[in-house]
Amino acid sequence: MIYRSKAPLRLGLGGGGSDVSPYSDIYGGAVLNATIDQYAYCTIEETSTDTIVINAADLNIKKSYPSALTLPVDGHLDLHKGVYNRIVRDFGITRTLSFKITTYCDVPPGSGLGTSSTMVVAILKAFAEWLNLPLGDYDMAYKAYQIERIDLGLSGGKQDQYAATFGGFNFIEFYKDNRVIVNPLRINRWIVDELEVSMVLYYTGASRSSDKIIREQQDNTSKGKKLPVEATHKIKENSYIMKDFLLKGEIKKFAGALGKEWENKKKMAASITNQHIEKIYEAAIKSGAYGGKVSGAGGGGFMFFAIDPVKRMGLINTLNLFKGKVLNFHFSENGCQGWKINDK
Repeated sequence: MIYRSKAPLRLGLGGGGSDVSPYSDIYGGAVLNATIDQYAYCTIEETSTDTIVINAADLNIKKSYPSALTLPVDGHLDLHKGVYNRIVRDFGITRTLSFKITTYCDVPPGSGLGTSSTMVVAILKAFAEWLNLPLGDYDMAYKAYQIERIDLGLSGGKQDQYAATFGGFNFIEFYKDNRVIVNPLRINRWIVDELEVSMVLYYTGASRSSDKIIREQQDNTSKGKKLPVEATHKIKENSYIMKDFLLKGEIKKFAGALGKEWENKKKMAASITNQHIEKIYEAAIKSGAYGGKVSGAGGGGFMFFAIDPVKRMGLINTLNLFKGKVLNFHFSENGCQGWKINDK
């Protein structure tokens, strides 16, 4: 049998950063996000070779290890190893497994669309299909969070794992002791369609590591620095406003709030923006965009803008003058999916 999975990437529409500890533990966080039709994929093939082969096809990295109950976390394909090690530990697996795992993603790592967390969810889902693991949606998302943030010590928030698992438009609340509440939003189809034709997703051409940005943000919160903490408060408050605008289909007001989100986000950490990003943003606004922001932690990756649909092509032509790429997308209703293939 072959076991496959895919998990959708997400756009962080509002509140991003308030889901990062210690802010979410002290003040509580709230995030508005939506998944899109760009995915992380995983395939697991059981073998009898007494080896574990890990192939990150999009990164052109392939490693082979003797079958063991623990794989070394050494900076090489650690997301894959982290999932395997956690599953062995949490589900009492005592026999060594032999398998080949292949993964790839529709967008580059460091894109700001939650690629790392989404990949962890996809790998988890494939293992769950293979080993019949009893993982509900909340269990899946929380375990993905534990693997990435606790086991591997990677900096970041909590929203990506829940977005990839649940899918669709969600308003997610974060509290101390890792308590998370996912509120799926029932948005009229015409509103989703209007939002799609009003938005432009643009890859800046530069991936980045979010680790430094997140650590600066965490440090600012831990030290109680006034400007970054107050900016995060405003971002969280803005997520509630954006949710209301979205539910009512007030896209222009939603886009204006998106611009306010970006202005406050830049106050959270110095490395969130740079000269190149500011030039792109300024050009987009001059082309008629109501507002926009960098997706994810910032520093590079994808940006997205909202504009009157009749001016959309003009904005795309402007963005094409830079060295990036406009990516056509649609919103995705489903979260992580898994299935089996009989290869006999």
